[in-house]
Amino acid sequence: MYKAMRAPSMYAQDPDVLLHFHEICKGYGSRFLFVCSRSGRAAVEPKVTASLEGTDTYARFETFGGISSEGEIARMEKIVEEDSIDVVCGVGGGSAIDTAKACAFHCGKPVAIVPTVAATDAPCTGLSVIYHDDGTFAEYLFYPKNPDVVIVDSSIIADSPTSFLVAGMGDALGTYYEARAAARTKSPSLENTGVTLSALALCRLCRDTLFSDGLKALIAAEKGLLVPSLEAVIEANIYLSVVAASKKKKCVAHSVYNGTTALEECERVPHGNIVAFGTVVQLVLENAPDEELGEVMAFMESVGLPLTLEAIGITDESRLPAVAEKACAPGESIHNLAGDVTPGQLVAAMLQADALGRSFLD
Repeated sequence: MYKAMRAPSMYAQDPDVLLHFHEICKGYGSRFLFVCSRSGRAAVEPKVTASLEGTDTYARFETFGGISSEGEIARMEKIVEEDSIDVVCGVGGGSAIDTAKACAFHCGKPVAIVPTVAATDAPCTGLSVIYHDDGTFAEYLFYPKNPDVVIVDSSIIADSPTSFLVAGMGDALGTYYEARAAARTKSPSLENTGVTLSALALCRLCRDTLFSDGLKALIAAEKGLLVPSLEAVIEANIYLSVVAASKKKKCVAHSVYNGTTALEECERVPHGNIVAFGTVVQLVLENAPDEELGEVMAFMESVGLPLTLEAIGITDESRLPAVAEKACAPGESIHNLAGDVTPGQLVAAMLQADALGRSFLD
């Protein structure tokens, strides 16, 4: 198994960087389709339009239907054909971005991503979650490359609810610990490759950035202040966590999240919040040193990430076996952990993580 590392061809981040949209993207074409969430369009369209003034660039902004469904993707593909679109741009959160990626892939066009929240590293990944038109899951669509361009206007991110920033920190938190565990067992990535030394170094940088700047970034975001700590955490959430292999080298933390999708009571809890709790579960299974556990839990408490089962929506312990069975299903990334994990062991680790969290908060 050879080692490999993937990333967007270009990642640009700065306050008002969208005012440079034409300069950044002009090499890819002159006719753009923007697949937008409603709030994303309101935030992005004025800046992009300003950047295109005085050029011969064509821009069409379309508000998409809410989920990355087969029908919605087909609708955007029709627009690409009818309007002779050169570049497809995804604007907003995960679903708008996934729709744009799928449309661009099917049409053989470059894709540019403009996230408006820092809740996950989805903007930089080479995959989409696709749904049927009735909202049920259809497939994970994997691409041969990551997006061509990712443009992060940090002034827009700073105006979004801070709950998205916190969830992004939770998702990014698992980066180092999952990659480290999977590397120990030489487990293959989603692209069926090993992890490079460069990626592992970026994993550590992602974790260190969260620990050094996470609380400062949250305080700044609550006050709407664009300071270096907030810029650093935005980059960690969106870029570092995927280039550093969290999407390539998953382990227990993401399997715990997948397991909780079996419970209705967890549906409204952000993905990253559950991944953060799953990181503690993984450290319990690894019998991590008290110092490491304490460091992770102290960070989580400082930014408001969940340390207990109740905080991720689970108030009845009898529900845990259903979570564990789903999390330990064949093919789940939990099996990348050395020694593997049974459903019974995972239930015990979740209960221990909950007990440690309660003790820490007392």
